[in-house]
Amino acid sequence: MTPSLQPPTEPTETRGHNGHDGHEHDGREHGSPGQSAGHSPGQPDGHSGGHSGGHSGGHSAGGHAHGHSHSHGPAAPVSKHLRKVIAAVLIPFAAAVFVGMAVLWPGGAPDHERSGVGFDRQTQQGVVTSLEQVDCKSVNAAQVPTTAAPSTPSGRQAQAEQTGECKKATVEVTSGPDKGRTFVEIVQPGAPRQLEDGQEVVVAYAPDAPRDLQYSVIDVNRKLPMALLAGIFALAVVVVGRMRGLFALIALAVSFGVLTLFILPAILQGSNPLVVAVIGASAIMLIALYMCHGLTARTSVAVLGTLVSLLLIGLLGSGFIDWAFLSGNTDDNTGLIHGLYPDIDMSGLLLAGVIIGSLGVLDDVTVTQTSAVWELRQADPSMGPRALYRAAIRIGRDHIASVVNTLVLAYAGAALPLLLLFSIANSSMGSVANSELVAEEIVRTLVGSIGLVASVPVTTALAALVVSADRPGSPAGVPAAGPVRGRGRRRKR
Repeated sequence: MTPSLQPPTEPTETRGHNGHDGHEHDGREHGSPGQSAGHSPGQPDGHSGGHSGGHSGGHSAGGHAHGHSHSHGPAAPVSKHLRKVIAAVLIPFAAAVFVGMAVLWPGGAPDHERSGVGFDRQTQQGVVTSLEQVDCKSVNAAQVPTTAAPSTPSGRQAQAEQTGECKKATVEVTSGPDKGRTFVEIVQPGAPRQLEDGQEVVVAYAPDAPRDLQYSVIDVNRKLPMALLAGIFALAVVVVGRMRGLFALIALAVSFGVLTLFILPAILQGSNPLVVAVIGASAIMLIALYMCHGLTARTSVAVLGTLVSLLLIGLLGSGFIDWAFLSGNTDDNTGLIHGLYPDIDMSGLLLAGVIIGSLGVLDDVTVTQTSAVWELRQADPSMGPRALYRAAIRIGRDHIASVVNTLVLAYAGAALPLLLLFSIANSSMGSVANSELVAEEIVRTLVGSIGLVASVPVTTALAALVVSADRPGSPAGVPAAGPVRGRGRRRKR
């Protein structure tokens, strides 16, 4: 048997033989998943299960496996030549991404005069200092609309408010130039948001309104529970994931920084939303994947698979958004954006959202598939590209089923109130799907799902070809045969 040699990428480490005198008395067939003859299961991540400078595997005959260990050391997952090929593809791409970010860097969101509508209002912090019950009629809080009959829901609600008790809240402004100023807020009994004494609130400021009406409560302050929940999430990630989890949190912060400092301001500055989204999503992908999974050939294959899938999503999204005449301007928020910045391409903004929204799930799929191929190769180094592809694609099919279901349910959950309205109106499924508001979500879901489904065979094929193309030569000075005596140290995982 010709020994398979691999050059070690770092100083070799002597290991002892398993069993007695290098022999494993085991009835299991050699090459079973998770087992490498002559080795303890579970090699370090990114290294093949073969031997450096010795026999790859052993001879299985009559249940007696011979595991010869010669000059063991961590083997590079792919050859130096193949790493150069991967670098030749990814380094120019990464350079183009960061040059594009430098060219399109906005330097902050553009200034504009606040409209006082929706989120485009001046806001300050406040606190409810006192609360008392008053008769709604005495404060003129509700009137029965002349067009609303008592038999209608709006008429019944107005009558209940007129005869019921309201809350008169005194609110103190705790931030801004008017800090310490107080105003009165009337809370009707049917209001969805009820105030409590001592509750922190968000107040809107309208400078053009009469002094008594300049401040009003628009929301409650949820910063403390949100910050606590974020802290619990970060703690759970670090406790379970340890250093890998810490790097994942850092990558998450970087991704959020790219989104808020580059993507959003660049779109507001008038740059093409699709170009900005592609460059920003590519930067997020490169930083997050390499930071979380290391600068390895395995991660590079996942990057390539993600790129191909993002390209497919962009092409499909662009074609179907144009074909379905989706404007991207379907609700109050998008209408406000279009009113403040009429030069923004709203359909391009919709496509940018599809690309960015698909990126997070794509990363998960491509990394999983690449890792599956690498682990299968480690478990059985004799597997060729076709065998690796067939084995890994079976894992991918399970992943496809769960991911597509997750994506559809995520969009359905976000649009549940809208779907409920259509159900109340007894609208048919055809008319519901034809409405632009729902059609946008359908296109977003289906285009993203097609990209996810395509990423599985694409990434699996790339990984199988790359890991099978490794043909390392014999390094100088490494003996091809000869047992190493003595008991070696066990490598830390």
